[in-house]
Amino acid sequence: MTTDTALKAKHRAMWALGDYPAVATDLISSLGPILVAAAGLGPGRRVLDVAAGTGNVAIPAALAGADVVACDLTPELLRVGELGAKESGATVVWQEADAENLPYDTGEFDAVVSCVGVMFAPHHQAAADEFVRVCRPGGRIGLISWTPEGFVGQLFAAMKPYVAPPPPGAQPPPLWGSEAHLSTLFGDRVRGVATRRQNVLVEGFATGAEFRDYWKEIYGPTIAAYRGLGGDPDRTAALDRDLADLGDRYLTGGVMPWEYLLYTASVA
Repeated sequence: MTTDTALKAKHRAMWALGDYPAVATDLISSLGPILVAAAGLGPGRRVLDVAAGTGNVAIPAALAGADVVACDLTPELLRVGELGAKESGATVVWQEADAENLPYDTGEFDAVVSCVGVMFAPHHQAAADEFVRVCRPGGRIGLISWTPEGFVGQLFAAMKPYVAPPPPGAQPPPLWGSEAHLSTLFGDRVRGVATRRQNVLVEGFATGAEFRDYWKEIYGPTIAAYRGLGGDPDRTAALDRDLADLGDRYLTGGVMPWEYLLYTASVA
């Protein structure tokens, strides 16, 4: 198994841990319709949702009248998405695919989008190149990504000392939430770029410790971080403290603002 193949297998397994569908449904379901509206996804548009997970964008885009293909590296998430689409009456094609090597023709789609999904592909330039390749000239690219400075970006920063360093060439996911980074990735291949930083407000946690206990049971990357500690009690306790402290810093009146970058552009 090559290093890249092993890395992708690790990512696939990580996102199958815990219960990411609950995160998508209970905490961030509002993000999908926001991206659908911003990217103008509707009738007459053939849309590709990359790293679609359970379909936060794909399902509302289909319900808005778009012809939608949803792809993801993790088949367990696609199966949940397919069930959700059937329940909502949405017609979506679900396919297993790697964001860095999409199995679609050049210029096949009118819009290529991703909601806190493609940002987790390890090789950012490869994924951005695929977005541009499969989107027709004049077509739309739409992204929602967690920012480095926001809560989720800081969550990954807090976990960084406790996980193995990424292999050479892999980049941190929250970079996709940086306007400058996206400008580097897409360059002059896009025009009409619009960016906006916004917050999704997450409720339901009274303390940082309560959030940590939920997150370490439900979110794949955090579960993987704890497993990687091998049961070391001191490091486990330290990560427990760091995540609880982070949650407390962001909680105000039972609400946590999670900042994201909304990015739209047209392929030149």
